[in-house]
Amino acid sequence: MDKTHRPPDRNRKTGQKAAKPSPRPASLKERHAAPGGQKQRDPHAGPLSRQPSPAPARPASSATAPQAAFRRPSAELSVLYGIHAVRAAITAKRRKILSVFATAPVAQRLAADLAEASLVPQIVGNEDLARRLGQNAVHQGIMIEARPLEPIDLSDIVPASGIVLALDQITDPHNVGAIMRTAAAFGVDAVVTTERHSPELSGVMAKAASGGLDHVPIALVGNFARALERLGDMGYLRVGLDSEAPIAFEAAPLSSPLVLVLGGEGKGLRRLSREKCDLLVRLDMPGPIKSLNVSNACAVALTLVRLKLARP
Repeated sequence: MDKTHRPPDRNRKTGQKAAKPSPRPASLKERHAAPGGQKQRDPHAGPLSRQPSPAPARPASSATAPQAAFRRPSAELSVLYGIHAVRAAITAKRRKILSVFATAPVAQRLAADLAEASLVPQIVGNEDLARRLGQNAVHQGIMIEARPLEPIDLSDIVPASGIVLALDQITDPHNVGAIMRTAAAFGVDAVVTTERHSPELSGVMAKAASGGLDHVPIALVGNFARALERLGDMGYLRVGLDSEAPIAFEAAPLSSPLVLVLGGEGKGLRRLSREKCDLLVRLDMPGPIKSLNVSNACAVALTLVRLKLARP
């Protein structure tokens, strides 16, 4: 027999082929080692648990993200925000608009108005607008940078309704904005206000005006009493609203053209302003509160003026 050929092992007692010995159990380290140094599942372990997904990549920080190129504040720059204020500025075409910043949804909403004015908005995020306007500004996703409105002279007032408003140092931008909105709604010919002790004609005031700022001409005057004199010389009946006046508004003999003179918050009309008025009238309130906010009083007074002037 060839010594190189070895017969299969057999059990000496039974003569049957001997079973091959079982392989040595892999160690724990070997069971978890796989080709390439990677781990593989232990065949004796329970069901394979779901592996966590890799963490998503972090977005670029605001420090590295591109920021909107806002202009520096200056006397030659007006900033308006809010959909109604911006749309009015675009459609009225009374001022030069330099830039439009809007979120994508708002830019789509105003696409027709922007295209009509040949304006291309810069798409920004709400955080960009908040960075420029402040966290409390209700910008509604849009802001424009524009040139300030050109004020008019008293001699430039075009009489249409025959009604002019004169604001004697009303300083709250919300009040002046609400008055401008009311003036636009009533078709007032112009609003006269002081150069000093009055709010900036943009920003909060423009937002409160809800578009009225771009629809009513504004005359800025240095001397309010002298401006009332000029209006009197132009034929205007000067009617001052004063809670201590001797005549009720309903009983006052009114005629057109008329300038309604409103005093500042708290202090009312100043002495010289009262002296330049032809009539001082009061609003009688039937309820327990006898006075109104100046912007609300303006709306009530304009309603009474329209009714009285419409009577034959």
